[in-house]
Amino acid sequence: MGFFTEMFARPRPQEHLRYRAALALLHSMSNADRADIGIKPADFPRIARAMSIR
Repeated sequence: MGFFTEMFARPRPQEHLRYRAALALLHSMSNADRADIGIKPADFPRIARAMSIR
């Protein structure tokens, strides 16, 4: 039981915070902006993961 407490009590990695910030940025873009760069909402998780690793 101590393992689960330790696992859930640990702080989240910084990549998770950067992923959420990147996802928020992508969601805040207008449809015209998305069309200009050629991305669709289905691409958001993949792009956000790539942005969070950098």
